[in-house]
Amino acid sequence: MSLLSPQLEAFVAIVNAKTVHAAASILHITQTAVTQRLRNLEAHLKTTLFVRSRRGMILTPEGEALLRYCTAAMDLEGEALSKISGAGVQSVISLCISGPSSIMRSRILPAMLPVMERFPNLLLRFDICDAENRHQLLRSGKTQFAVIKENQIAAEMKTKSLKPESYILVCSSRWKGRRLKDVIKTERIVDYEPTDEMTFGYLKKYDLFDLVLPDRYFVNQTESMAMVISKGLGYSILSKEFAAPYIKSGDLIAMNKSHTFEDKPLLAWYDRPETPVYFQAIIDGVK
Repeated sequence: MSLLSPQLEAFVAIVNAKTVHAAASILHITQTAVTQRLRNLEAHLKTTLFVRSRRGMILTPEGEALLRYCTAAMDLEGEALSKISGAGVQSVISLCISGPSSIMRSRILPAMLPVMERFPNLLLRFDICDAENRHQLLRSGKTQFAVIKENQIAAEMKTKSLKPESYILVCSSRWKGRRLKDVIKTERIVDYEPTDEMTFGYLKKYDLFDLVLPDRYFVNQTESMAMVISKGLGYSILSKEFAAPYIKSGDLIAMNKSHTFEDKPLLAWYDRPETPVYFQAIIDGVK
């Protein structure tokens, strides 16, 4: 049973299936019927919800906002129906939390274990994502919570400041004894992706950025970054917590006297018309 209108059901099906044809199969109606429902919905809202492309149906910003509404409505729907006498509904809610590997492993996962025990029908998906596009995942409805930076906050997002993370500059233990400025001048940075500017921020803080080589290596997985660095192919910054076992094992060493760079992450979400208790438990649990 769904409390969404047929038009909104069609909209959600298109989002999930990526094409009108596939959405029709999900809903067991004709492709023409799905198209008509979408046209009626767009006409009623006086907006365009999708952009048609070779990759399928892509949500517009207005479509992203509507998807957030539908997601919230479906979550509340299950909870409401379970409280209606005689409904016989067992509510199962699925939510996604997207965050960088260091915070997900050290804070979010441990904090969510008691929440999952408290709400056995809350199905959490932990999206370990070191790319800096988590705010876009939140806007598009692909995740319901995301760890983001202050400059990524968008309109209507709600945020909570989390405990800062400390980052240190590391290199291979093979480079022990080398002067810091010599490393910066002659070796390449190893970063996650081209949009990753954390290492730049560290070097700017300590007046080392002017020495940096223009080209970088990119490795979009933190453990693999550590492996590349340990082989003496470059240097980077890693969170102190993540780098600790590599330093202890002798694979990496800390440079610049272990001076740190503080990153101040935020937990972000979009508010619900009524905040369910499990939703608030997630917000309260992440520190």
